[in-house]
Amino acid sequence: MCIVDVSVIIVSYNTRSLALACLRSVFAQTAGLAFEVIVVDNASTDGSAEAIAEEFPQVRLIRSCKNLGFAGANNVAGRVATGDWLLLLNPDTVVLDRAIAKLRAFGDRAAKEYPRVGIFGGRTLFGDGSLNPTCAWGRPTPWSMFCRAIGMASLFPRSRLFNQEAMPDWNRDTVREVDIVTGCFFLLRRSLWERLDGFDPAFFMYAEEADFCLRSAGLGIRGMIVPDATIVHYGGASERVRADKIVRLFRAKAMLMRRHWGRVAADLGVAMLSIWALTRLMAYSAKRLITSACGDSLQTWLTVWNQRAQWSLQQGSSWEKETGDGSGSPPGSRVRAI
Repeated sequence: MCIVDVSVIIVSYNTRSLALACLRSVFAQTAGLAFEVIVVDNASTDGSAEAIAEEFPQVRLIRSCKNLGFAGANNVAGRVATGDWLLLLNPDTVVLDRAIAKLRAFGDRAAKEYPRVGIFGGRTLFGDGSLNPTCAWGRPTPWSMFCRAIGMASLFPRSRLFNQEAMPDWNRDTVREVDIVTGCFFLLRRSLWERLDGFDPAFFMYAEEADFCLRSAGLGIRGMIVPDATIVHYGGASERVRADKIVRLFRAKAMLMRRHWGRVAADLGVAMLSIWALTRLMAYSAKRLITSACGDSLQTWLTVWNQRAQWSLQQGSSWEKETGDGSGSPPGSRVRAI
């Protein structure tokens, strides 16, 4: 019986072609490592589950009858994983040059050289080979939220002062401890995952890994980026900005602040989100007086502004409806493993 060292977990939602390419790269670039692959399909309607089952019968496929979100689906996979290590991998990624094996090997090295590090990520590239800097982030602070809200982070993206969370002075080309490792390529021991009870499913989508990393930091455990482990991550390269996405993102940010900041700071942070939405709405309203080309953006931010009661957590919203009872964990009858 083969002892599994790494459980590779992929959550798929209507990403058929991307997920298949990702899986091909995992098996092509991870030879020699004792690993299993667990895919949770979040009720895709594009034939993802069927295609994965046909091409990769060795994958443990869990078909959910509802969209559990990124957090909930990873939690389902984490409960059935058998590896000592868990590797969370987005379906819109391609593993390059034995990246998983390299990251796993660094985990052993870190036990001696970096004893306070327990979460590991790699360097991410866009499809054209250029740097995708979103593999890691700095901890959000009231100052960073203020700079984002008034647009300073956008006006001065290379400034350490005004764009702190993005860490713009670092090209992700050196080993470095970080506050937040992005969930697209996220390695940790299963013992840490279980100690923190996985992701908080209340986040559903966005900020779940930030919350996990901040909770880990509370235990004295940090994250680290290992640039020798490199993958392609397409996410964000050409994604169209939509109102529902921004509402989800703002709600996740508000929840993160309320979980990890003091009450006064969190209230100020949520107020910064309102300023963020209002300044964008005003900017596109003014631009609309000059050109009609920004009509979609204006409507997007108008919708975000009108839904501020939802994302500022002032009242119950569709968030709870999407996750059922709010737990994000489905009854056993709602998932089926193959």
